[in-house]
Amino acid sequence: MKLEKKTILITGGTSGIGLALATELLARGNTVIVTGRDIARLKRTQAALPRVHIFQSDVSDAGSIKSLFDAVITKFGNLDVLINNAGIMRNLNMNEARDLNDVTREIEINLNGPVRMIQQFLPHLKTRKEAAIVNVSSGLAFIPYPIAPVYCATKAAIHSFTQSLRIQLEGSGIRVIELAPPAVETPLLRGDFAEEMKNRKGMDVKVLALRGIAGIEAGKLEIRPGLSNVLKIMSRVAPQFALKQIAKTTRPKK
Repeated sequence: MKLEKKTILITGGTSGIGLALATELLARGNTVIVTGRDIARLKRTQAALPRVHIFQSDVSDAGSIKSLFDAVITKFGNLDVLINNAGIMRNLNMNEARDLNDVTREIEINLNGPVRMIQQFLPHLKTRKEAAIVNVSSGLAFIPYPIAPVYCATKAAIHSFTQSLRIQLEGSGIRVIELAPPAVETPLLRGDFAEEMKNRKGMDVKVLALRGIAGIEAGKLEIRPGLSNVLKIMSRVAPQFALKQIAKTTRPKK
């Protein structure tokens, strides 16, 4: 699939990986739609990328997804590609007290969001001659980062869900792709994890976006740039060793 002259929807497209993908896809002559919860950030994105189309939407809210679908398809009936990118990653120490609704917030956004988005947009995508669903997971889907337990669990679930969805959609004409980034230099990485990552450098976000697009165009179904590929291999050959090595430097403080 050539990502040129396509109509592409990216959730969580106002910063980080989503914004980098939007920038590169616009440069290739695509019609790009980005969503986000914060209207101010959406407007700043549109000011920086005048050709981008913005829709306020919250992937953790089923009603918001339904409204988004109605609005997008009314205006862009030729939507070809759905990129489920919206996500949050938090440093959660399960030894500490936390609100029971808050502790599952990553599940609502990172897992329930993509599942609901796909369920809502799938009938439309089946009508397109060449369509794709891209789920952004993480290298941490293969080996977890212990200080982000809920995030890692959601990404492992997205990896599994994507595999199953790919089988279910065989013969439909829809390509189901997983993009599993390594640590990337984004606000997400330098937020809750500033202390743990202070002596480490993530992949440049533009490099990640370009590798992701190149992988899609090359026909790859599971794109694992940089250290993500190492984590996938280690998850098969020495999973406990890899987990212990990560845990040495990331074990939450008690």
